Amino acid sequence: MNEIPPSTGEPDAEVNAAPQPFKSGVQFLAFGMGSGLSPKAPGTAGTLAAIPLYLLLAQLPLWQYSVAVLLLLLAGIYICDAASKQLGVHDHPGIVWDEFVGLWIALWAVPVSLPWIIAGFVAFRVFDILKPWPISWLDEHVDGGLGIMIDDVVAGVMACLCLHISVSVLS
Repeated sequence: MNEIPPSTGEPDAEVNAAPQPFKSGVQFLAFGMGSGLSPKAPGTAGTLAAIPLYLLLAQLPLWQYSVAVLLLLLAGIYICDAASKQLGVHDHPGIVWDEFVGLWIALWAVPVSLPWIIAGFVAFRVFDILKPWPISWLDEHVDGGLGIMIDDVVAGVMACLCLHISVSVLS
């Protein structure tokens, strides 16, 4: 006899739902305007998609860039949390808003030039993929939208530190 599972209080259509970033504004942002739909390496695709927006943000004075990234980080906690609840999955691989913000943090106050953007991209992806401590601990122990965002924020900070050391050494 087939038993009906107890209700979670959520509509069945939203539990483990297929991503619909072109029907949901929150998912559109969470999925990096569609870049997170990449069948291979959505995090890398999302990080690449963040570069044109970085080039726009980088035109701002540093204090405005800093405020904008902070506000986008805070918005990202809500965006990632809402999208994961809509999908019924804590950290769907296609949610890449965290990669956007992580890259923008990695490139904070770094020279705006192709070599430094490439270095920032690589450094951020290395920290995000390898997840050295404390990134791995945060990834495993922090839930919700903050949990989705925090490991990429810390990966961005670590990449940013490496980039600033490199800029200092090479100057």
